[in-house]
Amino acid sequence: MRLMHVDASPKQSLSNSKQLSAYFVNQLTQQLPDLEIDYLDLSIDTPPHVSGDFAKATYTPADQRTVAMKETLAYSDQLCARIMMSDLLVFAMPMYNFSMPSCFKAFIDNLVRTNLTYTFNADGSTSGTLTRQKVIFITSRGADLRPGLSPWSHMDALTPALKAPFAFMGVEHPVFVDAQPLQFSDQTAREAALDRAYTALNAAANTWLNQLQKTQ
Repeated sequence: MRLMHVDASPKQSLSNSKQLSAYFVNQLTQQLPDLEIDYLDLSIDTPPHVSGDFAKATYTPADQRTVAMKETLAYSDQLCARIMMSDLLVFAMPMYNFSMPSCFKAFIDNLVRTNLTYTFNADGSTSGTLTRQKVIFITSRGADLRPGLSPWSHMDALTPALKAPFAFMGVEHPVFVDAQPLQFSDQTAREAALDRAYTALNAAANTWLNQLQKTQ
């Protein structure tokens, strides 16, 4: 079994999202000692932004692409292959200005690929190919954006921005664990937010492990 673990914070060891995702992956590896981990730190290996050459190459049939086109798509091709061969996908990131870091947006733009992560059907509709993967998004947020509990909740642009492209690629029921609020001005609220996040991660890990045991 293969897990791809993607972090998108530049803070390294000081990152809350990295600490939370590392904890979640560790909960799984303790029970799945043969689990293969494929790790990607987007703050170090940052995907290239989409260019005109990229757009032209990706919509050119594979057997008609030039050498230059293949080179332009090389990173994206490899990324799609890594994702598609994985069984479990763990994505972690901080919220920046109510949405995702730019490196994760570039990651998505390199991942949404015709005839790889989605296909066109005969009737013109599309079908995503990431239907078998289990997916969790782990986010850290300075503000409290919980629906019904915060006047800021309507400003959460991150959750829908993650749900939409992954649903397009076939991920119907991703898990979200959001650590919030993590502002330093209120240490009590910060500690409570982290406690909630770790509790939710334990529950998510147990759910995944139980589901995996039933399929073995």
